[in-house]
Amino acid sequence: MRMKNPAVVLPGAMKGIQGLLKATAQGGVPRRTLELVGLRASQINGCGACVAGHFAAATKAGETGERLAAVAVWRHTPFFTEAERAALALTEAVTRLADSQDEAVSDEIRAEAAAHHDEAQLAAIVLMIATVDLFDRLNVTVGESADHPSWA
Repeated sequence: MRMKNPAVVLPGAMKGIQGLLKATAQGGVPRRTLELVGLRASQINGCGACVAGHFAAATKAGETGERLAAVAVWRHTPFFTEAERAALALTEAVTRLADSQDEAVSDEIRAEAAAHHDEAQLAAIVLMIATVDLFDRLNVTVGESADHPSWA
């Protein structure tokens, strides 16, 4: 038997997660960029439910299939702006904190992100990454279904 998603079992948790996601929309980052960030974090974390959710949300926000298909290999395609690349690099560094022997989020990554995003935008991107990482971990732990997630 699979355990239930803690965010569903404890409704206050879901409310908190939704509040964090709502706050990210107030930072001035285009919805499409936030969904690319969410998609990339969920790909790294192996959360099928969140990959499907971010794919659908990005599509709804006007993202193209070509760009969505290329998110996993964004460094090797010409489809992303410099600002999006900076957000995706930050996403990978934050999501892979434990993978680094040195400073996980380097000064170079922070500087590049700051070159393309103001303080409120950076706050929104970092909150998006952290919230997606949290939700991915919940979903992966309980084996959340990509086609019928319990929180949908």
